[in-house]
Amino acid sequence: MTAPAFGEAAGLLRVLPVPLRSRGGLHLVERHARVYRHAWLMLVSGLVEPLFYLLSIGVGLGRLVGHVNGPAGPVTYAAFVAPALLASSSMNGALYDSTFNVFFRLKYAKLYDATLATPMRPGDVALGEITWALIRGALYACSFMVIMLALGLVHSPWALLAVPVALLIGFAFAAVGMAGTTYMTSWQHFEFVTLATLPMFLFSASFYPLSVYPGPLQVVVEATPLYQGVTLLRGLTLGVVGPGMLLNALYLVVMGLAGLSLSSRRISRLLLR
Repeated sequence: MTAPAFGEAAGLLRVLPVPLRSRGGLHLVERHARVYRHAWLMLVSGLVEPLFYLLSIGVGLGRLVGHVNGPAGPVTYAAFVAPALLASSSMNGALYDSTFNVFFRLKYAKLYDATLATPMRPGDVALGEITWALIRGALYACSFMVIMLALGLVHSPWALLAVPVALLIGFAFAAVGMAGTTYMTSWQHFEFVTLATLPMFLFSASFYPLSVYPGPLQVVVEATPLYQGVTLLRGLTLGVVGPGMLLNALYLVVMGLAGLSLSSRRISRLLLR
């Protein structure tokens, strides 16, 4: 690489958030993989809840509901609900890893105190935890997509992008969840996590079209992060793809990068005082 080209590459690297400039977080990912090697059932259990929802609501209740209005016309209720359940599963799985597990490691196991005694930096900790959450999310997303294919709920080749989009949803929520966890001081604060995620799960056009809401409430729903993910995945699995989906993706990218940057600064402030 020539000197000017090397300078341009270095300049581009400096534009990235600090956590993205290092590979130290991979050591934390390796540590978690070794731990879960003997607790693999805990990884598999994360797929059970969305599968039960799909079978009971999407398939069971879907026989009573019939067809609903999708992005481009009537679709079966199961095909309408399934991508929303994938988005919700990505959100919940990412938040579980980046909130409950991170809080225990931060406040009780003191894992990050030991980690920062090595050459690893706070940004490596944040990136490592979020990367581990995404690895788990990838397992769930791929498994759920196989189930959707088996049930005939995928109607477009665009669904190949559903797994990367599910990872983007997980990245956004994992980063923000970890940032929020650094402000928590007791287990009771996790009630705020439920207070934020449960309404999104129920009212982000997951179980019925956005058009059923009153006009002002539609604006509120469209501003929620889970709605962005539901819109992306539903459009991909049903084959309704348009330029507006780039804005949905950009929303999640900005949300994830902001959470990652804040997580890094907060861990540094808490553990390097």
